[in-house]
Amino acid sequence: MTQTPGADDNPFGAGGFDMNALMQQAQQVQEQLVEAQRQLAETVVEGKVAGVTVRVSGTGDLLGIDIATGTVDGDDAESLADLGDLVVAAYRDAKTQADAAAAQALGPLAGGTGIPGMPGQLGF
Repeated sequence: MTQTPGADDNPFGAGGFDMNALMQQAQQVQEQLVEAQRQLAETVVEGKVAGVTVRVSGTGDLLGIDIATGTVDGDDAESLADLGDLVVAAYRDAKTQADAAAAQALGPLAGGTGIPGMPGQLGF
């Protein structure tokens, strides 16, 4: 005797697969992601190392560099070379903070969505 597939055999449950609900959920997540990205773009973090301050947006864009007077001797080649190292270190500090802010803002939205490169899977 063969059995006709019915609601009990539906892998999406008795109610079936609701494409409208999935599309609405996807649109809500997209809107939340856009808002989180907008907020990150407006966020400014600073990295500081030995008299050098670097400002970076939450999206990782370099916004500015401040160098305190007396940090380097402009007539000394070695001191100027050290300045480059200080700028790189301050940028890395700021970028680490920007990455942490992005993970905090975007992580909860990406979890469960299956967005490539982000943790999570679709919930069906």
